[in-house]
Amino acid sequence: MKTPGRMLAAAAALLIVSCGRSERTSAPAAAAKTSSPAAATAVNAAVYMCPMDRDVRGYGPGKCPRCGMALVTSIPDPVEYLVDVTTAAAPQPGVPVQLNFGITDPWKGNPVTKFMEVHERLYHAFVVSRDLQFFVHGHPEWRNNRFEYTATFPKPGMYRVLSDFYPEASVPQLSASTLFVGDVEPNPRPIVLAKDYAPKQGENVGVSMVSIPDAAIAGMPTRLRFALDRATGFEKYLGVWAHMLVASDDLIDMMHTHPSIANGGPEVEFTVVFPRPRTYRLWIQLQRNGTVNTVHFDVPVKAMPDEGATVRGFDGSMVPFHRSGPLGPGGSKVHG
Repeated sequence: MKTPGRMLAAAAALLIVSCGRSERTSAPAAAAKTSSPAAATAVNAAVYMCPMDRDVRGYGPGKCPRCGMALVTSIPDPVEYLVDVTTAAAPQPGVPVQLNFGITDPWKGNPVTKFMEVHERLYHAFVVSRDLQFFVHGHPEWRNNRFEYTATFPKPGMYRVLSDFYPEASVPQLSASTLFVGDVEPNPRPIVLAKDYAPKQGENVGVSMVSIPDAAIAGMPTRLRFALDRATGFEKYLGVWAHMLVASDDLIDMMHTHPSIANGGPEVEFTVVFPRPRTYRLWIQLQRNGTVNTVHFDVPVKAMPDEGATVRGFDGSMVPFHRSGPLGPGGSKVHG
């Protein structure tokens, strides 16, 4: 995964989602001299992979169990497309304004006009205020050779807009843009977030969260486990069981990710690699009985310990820290 502010993707373990067909040979001698048909199939068959979660792979077509995107047999080299967000007039607080998203290619700066769907939409826009009090997940529409979206900003200040889209014959993109609303930002002091794991109440479901390990470490995988106080009625929202946006308190790091464990029941788990020792606000969105619930939590992240230092492991016990050990890299897809 990558981030606006250009976060690098965390490495993840290979996940095989289907197996090649197996056959037996009738001649043991022949089997001793050549690979088995099953092995040959694995070697020669096309490998399908998710264009967003590249650790999800298999030997046949299908959909990614994590993000729902169609598996493909080839993925172009990653490149970064340019996003230009403009408005007809300077945005003012409380006044609807049309945001125009123009996309150009990274080679010659030509306008891009063909896109693939990502989670049932051509474009996703996440809008977050500098004080992290305002959050919107919207879907700009394609008109006039650009994407258009009408937003109403509640107060003056800086806002970050995270664009999520998929140019045809390329790779999924995340790109962050900055907008200023009004003439003067009233309180530009740095935002200070404290740990907030308190249970939250959405529109029609309560959500509680624990992290494993309890103290998240920058650059290492953290499992975020959510328990829902209703057991039924959950539906996929935009193709997946839940969405999560993660933003650092300074809005440099922004990540959009999906559950590593979810089946429509009352438990959902994400695996996230936080890139820096900051406090991160995360918004989780899930749908129950046709209603989208959005709640947020704040997660402090510590600096990576020295090699061999004693830390609390996934099971709660104190263990020596090793970068390639049980707390080693792996896990989530972060893109931006």
